[in-house]
Amino acid sequence: MRSQPHAVVVGGGTNGLTAAARLAVEGWQVTVYEQADHFGGSATSFTDTFWPGTVVDFGAAAHPFGIASPAFRNLGLEEHGLEWLHADYCMAHPLPQGEAAFLHRSLEDTARDLGEDAKMWRRLHRNAVDHIDEHLENLLSPMLRWPAHPVRMAQFGVPALLPASRLARMLFSTEQARALFCGSAVHSMTSPAQPFTSAFGILFGSLGMSGGWPVAKGGSGAIVAALLKILTAHGATLVTDHRVSSFRELPEADSYILNLTPRGILGIKDVPLDRSVRRSLERWRYGSAAHKVDWLLSGPVPWADESVSRASTVHVCGGVEELEFAEREVAKGRFPDRPFVMVCQQGAADPGRGPVLWTYAHVPHGFVEERPGQVREAILSQIERFAPGFRDLVVDHREYSPADLEAANPSIIGGDIAGGSMTGLQALFRPRVSLKPYRLGPGVFTASGATPPGAGVHGMPGWWAAQGALDELRG
Repeated sequence: MRSQPHAVVVGGGTNGLTAAARLAVEGWQVTVYEQADHFGGSATSFTDTFWPGTVVDFGAAAHPFGIASPAFRNLGLEEHGLEWLHADYCMAHPLPQGEAAFLHRSLEDTARDLGEDAKMWRRLHRNAVDHIDEHLENLLSPMLRWPAHPVRMAQFGVPALLPASRLARMLFSTEQARALFCGSAVHSMTSPAQPFTSAFGILFGSLGMSGGWPVAKGGSGAIVAALLKILTAHGATLVTDHRVSSFRELPEADSYILNLTPRGILGIKDVPLDRSVRRSLERWRYGSAAHKVDWLLSGPVPWADESVSRASTVHVCGGVEELEFAEREVAKGRFPDRPFVMVCQQGAADPGRGPVLWTYAHVPHGFVEERPGQVREAILSQIERFAPGFRDLVVDHREYSPADLEAANPSIIGGDIAGGSMTGLQALFRPRVSLKPYRLGPGVFTASGATPPGAGVHGMPGWWAAQGALDELRG
């Protein structure tokens, strides 16, 4: 064994960089390989998409998990230049009748807006909001282990098992409360009629009502910049423009961490996998996709409810029935006329980014348009329903189909930004049922969104993969 252990990380997205940073801080020699000409993966920000001075996030835009991440907190990203900025509202969900529901940064303020559902909203979310760090310690960890806080896990788990739309109809009488809850659940890229989606509704809402849904000042790339500062300070070797095609080309190391989804791992020759692990990776299912459009505007979005302009995230899809129908169509491989559209108004929190609106629609996996502009027009029409006159403000746009997203980041298979379907047991056991889900074999680990706790810019898969490498070396 070397006096200084060496780790090789393949894939320079936030999970790979988090794993690398943790090991570097622990005194390891670290080498990171990235296929693109820059680090960051889906947490990249661009300043050349539109005119100079505008900032466009390629992927993740608002970060309820980022600000709450134990990995980012332990690495001290805010001490390395990262600054979180908050809009007045975490999230808004406009409804067809003209009103909108709002997720505030406090439980009491959110409940107060929900009228007759206020008491039930408090009851559903109180425990998670008041004990959010304990719940995150449970939920951002592998499932097949004794939870750090078993009582909290039991309190969270009972309602979390239900489909979000069913729980919403059981508990709430207003469309505002139902839409607010189910819209949060759909961040799983899964229909709210699926089991376990209440877990996402409770958790996303509770994160907003405790720490907020902030944006990173200057763009999501600021998260990556902070991780790179840590790595540079600890002497890590950082290599871009290098596609790893064979495991044999990597230097000798004590641990190898592959920040790749199962298809990416299987695409590297000679990775030492036993037959059962390989079979599990080959069975991995990818889920529905995103079709992204960034808009350059000549003025603020003219929301029918002006308060919506003060939210950093907006869910555009009408009520719960419409949301269920849209996601059901996507799951069946059909593109709905009125898809679920995610909108991020980062400028509501960070005005320095310029007049840019970030949007994507949920579409079937690998969706190919029947005609050019089909999805873009659907996004325009959906926003226009709740912001009449929006299309007149469009100066320019930049569009990414599922194929374009995968070309820009090969881990986004078929446009699946979640790293794999979040339905069935795959939502809980990623990428396979195992006590050590990050370990692929002796000295080889995986750290993508296809591992617990799933996709998102929080670095936890990388944190746990690094923990596996540390444990194996010490053992």
